[in-house]
Amino acid sequence: MDPVVVIGAGPVGLTAALLLARWGVPALVLERRPAREAIGSRSICQQRDVLDIWAAAGAGAVADEGLAWTTARTYFRGTELFSWRFADAGTLPACVNISQSRTEAILEAAAAAEDLVEIRRGREVTGVEQDGSGVVLRCADGSAVRAPYAIACSGGHAGIRDALGIAFPGETFADRFLIVDLRADLPGWEHERRFYFDPPWNPGRQVLIHPCPGSRYRIDWQVPPGFSLADEMGGGLDRRVRQIIGARPYEVTWASVYTFQSRVAERMRAGRVLLAGDCAHLYAPFGARGLNSGVPDAENAAWKIAFVARGWAPPALLASYDAERGAAAAENLAVTSATMRFLVPATDEGWTARRRALERAAADPAAASAIDSGRFAEPFWYTASPLTTPEPSRPPTGRPPKGALQPPAPGVIVPDAPLRAAPPWAPGATRLRELLRDGFTLLLAADAECGADGGFEDAAPGVPLRVLRPAALAATGALATALGLRPGEVWLVRPDAHLAAVLPRPSRPAVIAALRRALGHTIQETAAQ
Repeated sequence: MDPVVVIGAGPVGLTAALLLARWGVPALVLERRPAREAIGSRSICQQRDVLDIWAAAGAGAVADEGLAWTTARTYFRGTELFSWRFADAGTLPACVNISQSRTEAILEAAAAAEDLVEIRRGREVTGVEQDGSGVVLRCADGSAVRAPYAIACSGGHAGIRDALGIAFPGETFADRFLIVDLRADLPGWEHERRFYFDPPWNPGRQVLIHPCPGSRYRIDWQVPPGFSLADEMGGGLDRRVRQIIGARPYEVTWASVYTFQSRVAERMRAGRVLLAGDCAHLYAPFGARGLNSGVPDAENAAWKIAFVARGWAPPALLASYDAERGAAAAENLAVTSATMRFLVPATDEGWTARRRALERAAADPAAASAIDSGRFAEPFWYTASPLTTPEPSRPPTGRPPKGALQPPAPGVIVPDAPLRAAPPWAPGATRLRELLRDGFTLLLAADAECGADGGFEDAAPGVPLRVLRPAALAATGALATALGLRPGEVWLVRPDAHLAAVLPRPSRPAVIAALRRALGHTIQETAAQ
C-alpha cells in the first residue's frame, strides 16, 4: 500500500500519521522545518478526549507527564465571580497542561518507533496536483511525492490552501497578548486556572494564568495594539510579574507577543486532500479549542482514509470529513468569537455593557452567567452528520453546563468509564474507550436481542466489527449504568468512539442499515468535492 502523505510534523500531523499507522496504512510526513522547535509553552491545555486519542496513538505519556488541573476561577478586579470544576469520568484526567514542545517530542518518539511512519524534514510543500487516482505534492527543493491521499496539517500560514484554491475568511484582532512562561512556587495555584477581568495590575484588560508541570506557570496579559516586548524587557516585564506573584523568586523561561485570529477554511476537503488543525481553522485561545480541535480532525481524517484505502468503505466516506469537521470548526469559531466579543468589544457601547455585566456579577452571583471567559473545549457532536442515524427517543439535548458530561445520543461521543474486568483480547484495558478504537463496535444492553453476536460481514465485508455486552465487563452492571444503556438497546459506535446509532428495538436489518450509513454508503458525492 502506498503511503498517505501528511504535510506537517506538528502535534496534529504526527497524530494523523500515528493513527494511519494504527490502521495499517503507511504515512510519510513532509515537514518544512529542519528540526523540531523546542521552545515556549504555546498550546498547553489538552482535554480528556484528546488525551484518549493520543493514548490510542501510542502517546499516552502526554497524560502521564501533564499537570492535571481541576478548577477554573474567574475574577473581576478583586472579587471572585464564579468557579467550576470538571466532571469526573473514566481514568484519564479531565485536562492536563503540558508545553506543546514536550507534546511534540512525545509524539515524535512514538512516530520514530513506528515502522509505518517516516518523517522527512526540510521538505516544504509548495504545490499540489490531483487526478483520479492520487495526489502529487511538489516541494521547494524540487522533489515531488505521489500519494493516494494527503492530510494537510501545515499550520495557519499554510500556502497549501492557496494551492488548493481554498479561501480562509475571518478576522484578526487588534489587541495583542503577551505570553510569558515562568518558573516559580505559588502555593495554592498548582491545580487552578485563574482568569482576571480588569485586575489592578492590568486595568481595563484581562490576565489568564495556567499552572504547568515542574512549578511552571503560563501567564497571558492582554496588552494594547502598540505594545513592544523589546521595550518591556527594560524592567516592565519584571513589574508585571511582581504585581501578580509578589516578592517570590521566579525565572522567565520564554516570552512572546501574539495577535489572535478567528478564521475557518471555506471547506476542509479538496478531492483527495483533507485540511486539519491550524491549516483549516484558527481561533482565539480562550477555551483551548485550537489543538483540542485539530487532534479530532486528525483522528477523523485517519480512520476515514484508512477505511477507504483498505476497501472497507466507499470513497464517498471522505465527503463526510468536511461535513463533520467543518461543522465542528464552525461551532468552535462561534464559541471563541463570542468570547472575544466579550473580552475585546469593538465599540464603546460594547465596553460599557461588558463593564456593567461584570459589576452586576460581582454584586449578584446569579448574574454570573452573562460573563464569558471562554467555554472549555469539548468534543463536537455529529448529530447532523450524514453518517449518523437519528433516534427520536434519544434526541440531542444541547450543551450541558460547563464541566458537565454530555448525555448519550446519536452523534455524541460515548462516555468513558472504568472497567472492572477486561476482555481476554485486551487484558491490560482499564477503561471502555480502550476497547472502542479498533473498528466499529456494537454495545448491547444485557437483554438486547439482535440475532447472534456477529454475522454482519455480509453487509460490509471485511469491516472490523466487534460486539460487546458491557454487563459482562463489570459484574455489578455498573458499566452499563454509567453509560446510560437502556433495557433492550443496541449502540453502534464508530472507530472514533462517537455513537453512530442508538437502536431501541434492534433487528438485524436495522443494525445493517445503521452500519452501512456510518460507512458512507448512503452519501452522494457532489461535484464541488
